[in-house]
Amino acid sequence: MRKYSSWRSWLLGLGLLPLLASAAGKCERLVATGNPEYPPYLWRDPANPDRLIGANADLLEEIAKALKIQIDVLYTGPWSRAQDEVRTGRVDLIAGAFITLPRLEQMDYVHPAIFHTASVVWVHKDRVFPYAGWDDLRERRGGVVLNNSHGRAFDAFAKANLTLESVPSLTQAFQKLMLGRSDYVVYELYPGLAVADTLGMLGDLQALEPEVSSEGLYLTLSHNSACNDAWLRGQLAKKMTELVSAGVPDAILQRNLERWKQQLLQPSTESTQ
Repeated sequence: MRKYSSWRSWLLGLGLLPLLASAAGKCERLVATGNPEYPPYLWRDPANPDRLIGANADLLEEIAKALKIQIDVLYTGPWSRAQDEVRTGRVDLIAGAFITLPRLEQMDYVHPAIFHTASVVWVHKDRVFPYAGWDDLRERRGGVVLNNSHGRAFDAFAKANLTLESVPSLTQAFQKLMLGRSDYVVYELYPGLAVADTLGMLGDLQALEPEVSSEGLYLTLSHNSACNDAWLRGQLAKKMTELVSAGVPDAILQRNLERWKQQLLQPSTESTQ
């Protein structure tokens, strides 16, 4: 009986070892990226521009500690390029994205949402126009960041009814707005305030009410990532649920709002991209 038990254990171990080795080999280190113009959620580290810091990066650090893996949050280019890196699987994760149908075909979303963020209409204070809702954007020239979403309902409305120019970065979108080459820009409230402040435009720009949309911001895992398996998806969802239930994301967000403000007070060593 002992011999049978040992033989059975040996076979069981032999069957499990490759799976364990494979999981460990795939997931000891993950690479994440995101929108680099997205403070307080994400922005480039002034001390190391190849790295992204912010609330989303801090949350990933909490998850990495719990799962005993390494997650590096790296700058891979503007938002459109970052999404392409994840779509192809060259990068494993997006540290914060709204739900869109194209992304659902390319990535798994980790529930629940990390944050809920409001998208608003940004205008120049000298060129404010009457605005009570989406219909008031018709017949005007708008700007958006390339491959950025503001909720499936608004995206569908915009595609059918609005004139929008897509540019690679929020910096470019705001610059066009300042020059009068567009009438408005659609972008999230907090990141828009932060970037406008960085560019010295905060006194010239205004966010209109009501908001365009309020959407959940999610962690996503590429379908083409070598690390994308049921174990990892389950562990990410479990840990995210625990963090949200404990109110950790809100605390981290407030900490990074202060971090961003303090950084603005320090002399910049990096030119605006």
